[in-house]
Amino acid sequence: MIYIGIDCGDHTGFAVWDSEAYAFTRIETLKIWQALAEAYKINAAHNGKVKIVFEDARQRKWIPKETSESDYRGKLMGAGSVKRDSKIWEEFCTDNHIPFEADPPRPGLTKWNAKYWADVIGWKGRTSEHARDAALLVWGRKDIR
Repeated sequence: MIYIGIDCGDHTGFAVWDSEAYAFTRIETLKIWQALAEAYKINAAHNGKVKIVFEDARQRKWIPKETSESDYRGKLMGAGSVKRDSKIWEEFCTDNHIPFEADPPRPGLTKWNAKYWADVIGWKGRTSEHARDAALLVWGRKDIR
């Protein structure tokens, strides 16, 4: 089975986990339209044996502390676009009959720095924070249901 992890946002984290090989085949950052196109191609290439897991900001139950009101307002504005991206992924998966999970943001399982990431995961390629967050959504999965 192939799992595609998506970290929604201006810079869409995109990770592909092959559960049979028990390894990542891709971890990168794309524009949303590129990520949608790649997910569509991967699903077609694997005869529908794909599951998309995206971080769904609509389910956020906690708000990170900010040091200033302007930082807080900036986060709120960005949250609106990320929520819209979550809706786009849900519609994309539903319309294309691709199984999906819309996972809430999980404190502690995001924003790992590159060194810690490489030490724990073992991926030696270059990654962005968004790509690492996407990968953490699907890392270690073994089944599709």
